[in-house]
Amino acid sequence: MSQPYAIELKGITKAFGSVVANKNISLNVKQGEILALLGENGSGKTTLMNMLSGIYKPDSGEIFVEGKPVSINSPEDSKRLGIGMVHQHFKLVDVFSAADNIWIGREKAGLRLKKNRFALVEEMIQRFGFDLDPAKKVYNMSVSEKQTLEIIKVLSYGAKTIILDEPTAVLTVQEIDKLFGVLRRMKAEGHSIIIITHKLNEVMDISDRVAILRKGEYITTVDTRETNEQELTEWMVGRKVDLNIDRPVMEKTRPLLELRDVTIRNDEGALAIDGVNFYIRGGEILGVAGIAGCGQKELCEAIAGLRPIEKGQMIHKGDNIVGLPPKAIHEKGISMSFIPEDRLGMGLAPSLSITDNMLLKNYADTKGPFVNRKQGRADAENVIQELDVVTPSTETPVRRLSGGNVQKVLLGREIKAGPNVIVTAYPVRGLDINSSYAIYNILNRQKQAGVGILFVGEDLDVMMALCDKIMVLCHGRLMGVVHAHKTTKEELGLMMTGALDLTDKYEDKPAGIAKDTRFGEKEGEEEA
Repeated sequence: MSQPYAIELKGITKAFGSVVANKNISLNVKQGEILALLGENGSGKTTLMNMLSGIYKPDSGEIFVEGKPVSINSPEDSKRLGIGMVHQHFKLVDVFSAADNIWIGREKAGLRLKKNRFALVEEMIQRFGFDLDPAKKVYNMSVSEKQTLEIIKVLSYGAKTIILDEPTAVLTVQEIDKLFGVLRRMKAEGHSIIIITHKLNEVMDISDRVAILRKGEYITTVDTRETNEQELTEWMVGRKVDLNIDRPVMEKTRPLLELRDVTIRNDEGALAIDGVNFYIRGGEILGVAGIAGCGQKELCEAIAGLRPIEKGQMIHKGDNIVGLPPKAIHEKGISMSFIPEDRLGMGLAPSLSITDNMLLKNYADTKGPFVNRKQGRADAENVIQELDVVTPSTETPVRRLSGGNVQKVLLGREIKAGPNVIVTAYPVRGLDINSSYAIYNILNRQKQAGVGILFVGEDLDVMMALCDKIMVLCHGRLMGVVHAHKTTKEELGLMMTGALDLTDKYEDKPAGIAKDTRFGEKEGEEEA
């Protein structure tokens, strides 16, 4: 008799009002396998997994665990059935230790913490080959340590099936390799793993099978060894997609913006950027790589004029523009667009329509008491058409859009403003592969138009294909700027962790660098 599936879904349907998120989906997960779940934004992946984790309940259909029909009405039911989900946004108590975060979630833990809890957690850490101190406080942990803690949590609750939602989004290459090693050991011990990811190279590396959803419907499940990235993309999108990222070569121009010995503090007053030097050329994409929290956010905000620069200069055509208001900067010839990491909190007004959000960029230029909503609506329609934004109309509040569509609206608005400098943080985070490549093409068109682009990214493969140069930060310090076509992911990963410092090997020295900077150039000296 064949072994029953670890998880089997039959005819699962889930609707939210008139929107059908999952329609008659049937798929299965074998015991001791890694199943990748792929699909575009809005294809229903997370909704489907939330029904396994007890957050949602299906409108119809059946769920089987180890061959037996079950009813999952709450996360407690899911835990009891041996199903654990590690969400993209961690559910941890910052002031507690690793062991205490695990213990407070245990069933019938009691009012008193057990003295041997650290030893019990250490035993599980050693068993799976994790690298974590049970006594370490969460607020002192790196992102990868927090993710490790989340995995240990669900294992300690007795989970036999683990669901991971975008687990590598903010990890370095080395941390991803370490995570995949842990997943393989878990698989060897008989655990079943479902991994949701947009990164096809990781799907090919870690999974045994791949299940594909499209627009809420199940398409197929294939053995990973019998498919390839191109085929997976076509199943996801429903048509052929060119997976090559162009990197047009442009003639070098003088820097549009040059930052000299810049120091910036974060909201708590700690150093976020420590004495950094770099520049942004027109017709060039400069990538910024680093582990999450190493100063990228503060750097972007400071360049955009939203955060004070404590020390140093930001030079445009020989003038220091530090401290100038955005209007004065614009009058000096810099038209800047900023696409922040926080799309709804900082980039857009959630309760306003797409049309009104388009008007926010230039309403101050309106002559007379009324804004030109007709032009704003036309701009909104252009963005919707060009970026394939899924929305009922231009008057839909952006808070009602999916995360991917919100990002498209924000990027479209900023590019419509006709900038000569674009600062963008994680512009394709949360976007499906089809939408991501549309964004890459748009950025390349801006580059070809002479725009200088600062691109903060998390996918090193994409950065190496798209960017001309990559600047690497570690704990706010510059570890070097390398040419994208001359580096490797391993080298970038070592720089991101501080193990490799290439600041003295910067090859592309700009003109006009002050004598006292690390470039060693004299003021006004031209490039060789």
